Amino acid sequence: MGLFGGRKTVFVDADILVIGGGMAGCGATYESRYWGRDLKIVCVEKANIERSGAVAQGLYAINCYMGMQWGENQPEDHVRYARNDLMGLVREDLGYDIARHVDATVHKFEEWGLPMMRDPNTGRYQREGKWQIMIHGESYKPIVAEAARKAATEVYNRIMVTHLLMDEKAKRVSGAVGFNVRTGDFYVFRAKAVIVAAGGASHIFKPRAVGEGMGRTWYAPWSSGSCYALPIQVGAKMTQMENRIVLTRFKDGYGPVGAYFLHLKTYTQNGLGEEYEKRWVEDTRALVGEYIDHHPVPTCLRNHAILKELAAGRGPIRMVTKEAFQDPHKETVGWENFLGMTIGQAVVWASQNIDPKHINPELTTSEPYVMGSHATCSGAWASGPEDCAPADYQWGYNRMMTVDGLFGAGDTIGGTAHKFSSGSFAEGRIAAKAAVKYVMEKGREQPQVSEQEYRDLEKQIFRPLENYRVGRNEIVAGTVSPSYLLPIQGLQRLEKLMDEYVGGISTNYMTNGGLLNRGLELLGMLKEDMSQMGAEDLHQLQRTWELQHRVLASESVTRHTLFRQETRWPGYYYRGDHMKLDDENWHCFTLSRYDRNTGNWEMEKAPVHHIID
Repeated sequence: MGLFGGRKTVFVDADILVIGGGMAGCGATYESRYWGRDLKIVCVEKANIERSGAVAQGLYAINCYMGMQWGENQPEDHVRYARNDLMGLVREDLGYDIARHVDATVHKFEEWGLPMMRDPNTGRYQREGKWQIMIHGESYKPIVAEAARKAATEVYNRIMVTHLLMDEKAKRVSGAVGFNVRTGDFYVFRAKAVIVAAGGASHIFKPRAVGEGMGRTWYAPWSSGSCYALPIQVGAKMTQMENRIVLTRFKDGYGPVGAYFLHLKTYTQNGLGEEYEKRWVEDTRALVGEYIDHHPVPTCLRNHAILKELAAGRGPIRMVTKEAFQDPHKETVGWENFLGMTIGQAVVWASQNIDPKHINPELTTSEPYVMGSHATCSGAWASGPEDCAPADYQWGYNRMMTVDGLFGAGDTIGGTAHKFSSGSFAEGRIAAKAAVKYVMEKGREQPQVSEQEYRDLEKQIFRPLENYRVGRNEIVAGTVSPSYLLPIQGLQRLEKLMDEYVGGISTNYMTNGGLLNRGLELLGMLKEDMSQMGAEDLHQLQRTWELQHRVLASESVTRHTLFRQETRWPGYYYRGDHMKLDDENWHCFTLSRYDRNTGNWEMEKAPVHHIID
């Protein structure tokens, strides 16, 4: 049948193209319709928006809610909180922008049918912590997806977007290309503005769960770093890609711990039954100075105490659940947190004869993830809001990257820690309003899409199928071919490389300049070998392009980690050759830009402006 025999090319024109149908993408799709009544709004998702993104399975809490109507918190308070947790480095303008709009977003969720838990005495939303409210979130994503689906002109599910398109003459984004993971049809999306709302990156570092648990992660395993790779490919500046996150989780099942600490008031002990965190205060102060005295203690520093205690031979670290679970109500809440979010953890406990009412379960630290929507600042460098962004943070429309017409939200946008699901949806709305304004004011004309460009990309996208078709005939036994690399082989190679050279679990998150430079050499070899990827079918072709995105995101992470010559976030990673936090030289953002024509990266610093006292 040949390389392209029987395969259709489908052209889709749009005013606003939203890539990704998770929380941020749904927010962008919904809001695009509100401001762009007559515009063609297209959302494209590699899965199905009903159950896609990081909250696909459901969620038991909304982790970003101010409660301004009751005077509980103000946007300035959230900026201070995020700034403290990230050791001084956040885009305060972007964080403030989300915080002032997030409550309205949460109220919409309730209007659409999301069951919210309320305090029977006050009538307010039931708090789990200062920023968290409790929900019955089994249908969280379908409820949000329904609003997006009604707002969209068209929703294209099962389309893996691989590349953005550029109008080189006008120097602006012009659309995207991808393929249907069920039919193999090639899609060319032509758009006046593009909002990237794809997911961050899991499975770029070797996970703790291997063997029978292979594929198990805390962050969504299908998040392949597309939100970073797509902008990187077209030269968008990225920021803080070194700011990966390491979570303390229940061991083996990656179960969440926040609800236990916040709602059940549990605490941790070492293997000797001691509370250990105070033991490491002075050690930590030697690394980070006065940040150890901040309240609450930054998340990475609590990780640091765990790692030091384990290295001292006083493990395992356990969460004390036996006391809380004597209360029948708390026991019910404790189990519901798993049944509503991580069923697998309950299964793991059952398989290991662990009843948290009678046995304190173990905690451990996860492999690193790169995700700008959670408690990190990795992502694209974006223009801020006109009313509060400093001049050097404001060069265009709100949430527009350094590529004209290219916007982002959720995991995509850097500098905005602690936005979570509600904040990502709110940021999608913010980006959409700006994108519509861009189209109305500047982008009415249809950008030019080069046929040569998308036809060249088509050949590149589907080449792994042909590589497999030809190369499989050279296999005499097993599955190893001298002619191509399978996606799983490439992924395992990437995870091992990042783990050993860029500060993963096998080195206790330790790296240095020599290791990072060697990691870049090995990444270069991997990229060279990946020019000969093989895909048995469309499922494997999807895995191939997910791997391509992961590798590009990983290179960005590695280069940023090498560029920042300090240990800003001990407990997330350590630069063994620069072990201390260095505010004098590195109280700044790191920026990178990839040149797709040369393959070179440019690195620079950008100032941190503190606009909130």
